[in-house]
Amino acid sequence: MSDQKQLTPALCGQTISSVSSLERSSHNRLTEKDLHKFCGDTLFDAIARTVCHAGCLPRKELYEAWEVARRVRRRFRGGRIVDLACGHGLLAHILLLLDDSSPVALAVDRRIPKSAATLATSLNIAWPRLTDRIRFIETDICNVALYHHDIVVSAHACGALTDLILDKAVEAGAVVAVLPCCHNLKNADLGGLEGWMDGPLAMDAARVSRLRSQGYRVFTQLIPEDITPKNRLLLAEPGLVGK
Repeated sequence: MSDQKQLTPALCGQTISSVSSLERSSHNRLTEKDLHKFCGDTLFDAIARTVCHAGCLPRKELYEAWEVARRVRRRFRGGRIVDLACGHGLLAHILLLLDDSSPVALAVDRRIPKSAATLATSLNIAWPRLTDRIRFIETDICNVALYHHDIVVSAHACGALTDLILDKAVEAGAVVAVLPCCHNLKNADLGGLEGWMDGPLAMDAARVSRLRSQGYRVFTQLIPEDITPKNRLLLAEPGLVGK
């Protein structure tokens, strides 16, 4: 595995305090000026340095993708990765890096940013085994065919897109993981829970209940709140609820 420019110990030593106080929710783009903040020898640091070289990704997206991906891979292995509402497609790339038994990944969005190609090129240079394994498709999510062996993921599919993704995954009998955001409560299914909890939480709880009624085993987790307040991660796999 190749890696980017090595950082001197002196430079790393100068930045310990800045790394510990790093604002992970920042929408500022990571650039080569930020390389010194990621001088460790972990996979995350290597990915972060690659993102810095690409110079096109907001810091928040790096941390979100990493935290979602590693929780997904603790639970689910193999399968074709299908990253819906993918943005730059970093989540799909990280999922392949964490588990090489997934042969390919599909990254889908209605509008894929031009800089996604820049990021993909940087990642392919750093990890040549990713080359030609991730396919970007610019289309509506409704047009994507899913299969039972897929692992369907989405980090911050806005509003009703989360429900569309869950419905399509259930229809295919696929594993699914979503990090919902932008909860639109108008005409939403809150499961009658809005008297006990705030609307967005009630909506997500109703999603859990609906998946369980469809025969899915559901696992609920949180990613760190300092990255995003919309931090509820819903993971689900087909199978009898009682198992």
